[in-house]
Amino acid sequence: MNLSSVLSAIPTGLREPLLAEYNSIVSNYLERKWKPSELSGGLFSEIVYSILDGYGKGAYPSAPSKPRNFPAACTALENHSNSPRSFRVLIPRVLVPLYEVRNNRNVGHVGGDVDPNEMDASLVLNGTTWVMAELVRVLHQLSVGDAQEIVNALVERKTPLVWESGNIKRILAPKLKFPQQILILLSVTKGGVTFDVLQDWLEQKNTTYLKRIVLSLHKSRFVEWNQTDNTILLLPPGANAVEVVIQKHMAG
Repeated sequence: MNLSSVLSAIPTGLREPLLAEYNSIVSNYLERKWKPSELSGGLFSEIVYSILDGYGKGAYPSAPSKPRNFPAACTALENHSNSPRSFRVLIPRVLVPLYEVRNNRNVGHVGGDVDPNEMDASLVLNGTTWVMAELVRVLHQLSVGDAQEIVNALVERKTPLVWESGNIKRILAPKLKFPQQILILLSVTKGGVTFDVLQDWLEQKNTTYLKRIVLSLHKSRFVEWNQTDNTILLLPPGANAVEVVIQKHMAG
């Protein structure tokens, strides 16, 4: 399963741009690329608006469009009486500040002002992630927790710490400890990965040693190791740990 199939109710012309923009936001945040030109919720907001408007009208557009007056257009979504409240009120009210961050921030600041880029980037990341989870929740009638877990597990994260070629992935910072390497590899892999594949990526021949590490991560709830099918999945605490590792590496 991947996020594209989870959101299959949304037509391709809107779904693919949505996933591409969200993945770009996540990847740029992990790489600490906080400038509005690199991490912006503007285009994401326009895509989601097009999805909500199409849902409410019962006919999706073939591609995203940019409303002339974005705040007014979002308010008008409240008139779609056949849409769930989340699509009429909650998501539109989140989209407006995400859109505003792109258009009216990073202008000239007086001497002592704090650069808002990192703060704004955090708003964009958290806001867009909430919107993605809400889309999954409504379209699949899931609980908030289940929807969030799907988004966290299936989003395609990218980081300069990992090199990929075909089915091969390698950590480019070999001095990182194995638990950190495991979490990073899982963070850039949509869905779960089998233990054998993970072992191949790490080039770790000592199976017993590696299993001990994965089991420790499982007990700490950083990963979920399903020993029935031998797959390993990154859990939210593990994803948070990855962000810390990447930020320290990029800063150092």
